[in-house]
Amino acid sequence: MTQHLHSHHPADRTRRTAPLGVIADDFTGATDVAAALRRAGLRTLLFFGVPDRTGAGTDGSGSARLPEHEALVVALKSRMVLAADAVASSLGALEWLREQGAGQIYFKFCSTFDSTPRGNIGPVLDGLAEATGADTVPLTPSSPEHLRTQYQGHLFVDDVLLGESHMRDHPVTPMTDSYLPRLLRAQTREQVALIGLRTVREGGEAVRVALAGAGARGARYVLADGIDESDLRTLGRAALGFPLVAGAAGLAAGLAHAYAEERAGHTPGAGWDEAGDEQTAADTRKALGGPAAVLSGSCSRRTLEQLAALTDAGRPGYYLDAVAAPDPMALADAALAWYDTLPAGGGAPVLYSSAAPEKLREVQRVLGVERSAAVLEKATGLVAAGLAERGVGRLVAAGGETSGAVVAALGVTGAHVGAEAARGVPWIHPLGGGSPALLLKSGNFGGPGLLLEASASLAERADST
Repeated sequence: MTQHLHSHHPADRTRRTAPLGVIADDFTGATDVAAALRRAGLRTLLFFGVPDRTGAGTDGSGSARLPEHEALVVALKSRMVLAADAVASSLGALEWLREQGAGQIYFKFCSTFDSTPRGNIGPVLDGLAEATGADTVPLTPSSPEHLRTQYQGHLFVDDVLLGESHMRDHPVTPMTDSYLPRLLRAQTREQVALIGLRTVREGGEAVRVALAGAGARGARYVLADGIDESDLRTLGRAALGFPLVAGAAGLAAGLAHAYAEERAGHTPGAGWDEAGDEQTAADTRKALGGPAAVLSGSCSRRTLEQLAALTDAGRPGYYLDAVAAPDPMALADAALAWYDTLPAGGGAPVLYSSAAPEKLREVQRVLGVERSAAVLEKATGLVAAGLAERGVGRLVAAGGETSGAVVAALGVTGAHVGAEAARGVPWIHPLGGGSPALLLKSGNFGGPGLLLEASASLAERADST
């Protein structure tokens, strides 16, 4: 295969004016990558679902109303759905991004490569590669800031192999193999190649030569090693000009830095709308002064640690027991009735369905995997809407599916990206106002105290200083 670079080469100065278009396979992944792009200096707009093409309304989704930007992120809920549905929604996002003039597409998937032999990473890559005409696609899940690294094709999570990490017990996508080329080959009809760390350390030109060589040998997808931020910067520079690039937030940040370096007259941090930055900072300060609540559906080890920190601090908690109340409306009504009994000033409560693996398996045994997930997502959305009606101005959501349910229930279509509560976990301020500020946290992100700190009142924050 021959990579179509003649009209996409980095030397083509028109590429600089075209925004980077990102398709993320879940909502927390989208906030992670949006924060990475923003941190690298690209003005970034974030949308939940494919925006309305009519341009009507005040949510900023219409093409005629988009503020000035250098990157667009579309958040989908495509990680856990049927592969065909994931491909269809991703192609819909691609079409919208192209309508906005996106010159390069980035498919953002999880840094722990969450998937099964049926997908969805491989099928979505296949669909996007065909639609963009990408003969060779550079990719890596490496995201060193989140302790996800790729070495000799193996993915390490928190310094242990993926297949030996907590991800081997994931309830939907258990990851028991650590070798990425083998994992991806099981999901795609295309050939997969590998670029080792030694080549990456030789620099961007060596990586580009290796990509061309892999393409000439028939490989469409080329996984690249990376174990620190400098490796991701090298890969980002090498990936400039490719129609499609894929990976976690680490490679997206490397690509964003390359965009920033290519920008004429760029200096680090320049190009920002300072008034907009001041507004998001003001929004964050305002949200911190109002009532808060935590909604958690993630069953990751890190989220369970974060929930334990809430319990240890004496925060009130309510378990969303789908076995006892398998009707989502009844489950949500009971949770909100409990919330209404809480005394003022008692600390932000947590309403959760998160559970240790053995308890989760029991719920799934009784209700089935799909039904239990559907009941809890619907109930969580109803709870989020009820809390917003009760004046909660700050919602912290733990878990990708939980975050998706919250955003959908609140009708949030787009948002400003605010300050980060933890690396890759920014506050989200819905466009047009009227909805709570949101912190959408991937299950594995943040330190043990993140949920406690993010939901703390101003008084609690003052006491801790």
